[in-house]
Amino acid sequence: MIDDAQILIARLMTHQTLKRDEKLVKRALSDEVFRAEIDTRLANCGLKFLDNVYADHVTLALQRTVEPAIFGSNSVWQNNNFGLARDGVALLVVLWAQIILPKRERQEAHQLADDDQNDMFGKDKPMPRAENSSIGISYKALLTDFGDKLGKKTRMDMNLGQLAKLGFIERRNDMITEGPLLDLMMDTDTLKERIINGALADVFKTSPVTIVETAVETAIETPAGTTLPVAEQDTHVSH
Repeated sequence: MIDDAQILIARLMTHQTLKRDEKLVKRALSDEVFRAEIDTRLANCGLKFLDNVYADHVTLALQRTVEPAIFGSNSVWQNNNFGLARDGVALLVVLWAQIILPKRERQEAHQLADDDQNDMFGKDKPMPRAENSSIGISYKALLTDFGDKLGKKTRMDMNLGQLAKLGFIERRNDMITEGPLLDLMMDTDTLKERIINGALADVFKTSPVTIVETAVETAIETPAGTTLPVAEQDTHVSH
């Protein structure tokens, strides 16, 4: 017999992401018994329900405990980098830092993207959704600031296209905006401290490769139902 938990899990497996305001997703976020049933079923398959209050979507990901059996089954670790090259992973971290960190600051201050920064009554408002507080970054500004360090225009365009296809970002004319996975698949607790403490600024004085090795290690979740090819470079992104 088909039940709501089965339907929700099947829909997430099929569509990869669902919006938080969908009926069954809202139930999973508010009904402890329903959520426990979902978590139990997913855990039996090595999966977990992934959400956070700052993101407008939810998704499924592999549990960390099963990753060694999947990515470490060969003599060389199968890197969890969605098939991205090193400069692609570095670009992903840059976009996360440029888009998600400012968005979360606005959400925590209960500010919309176009709010007056000096709104003294801002915190009396409900925390805004990501779509109302996320601004994005100009492609031209990104290319000017990081192009030389991330493979110049041709490589950056190729990596941006791949990140858009994976659901991390969306392209709107000159603007690069948050995709449904950018604030879900990145481990904020791991990345935020390192970036705020200057890791990103420091390593960009050397090379993007260092970013991958220092700021992204164990910080990217593995989505369920995604085939991740072995990277050409020996970049140990997640384990």
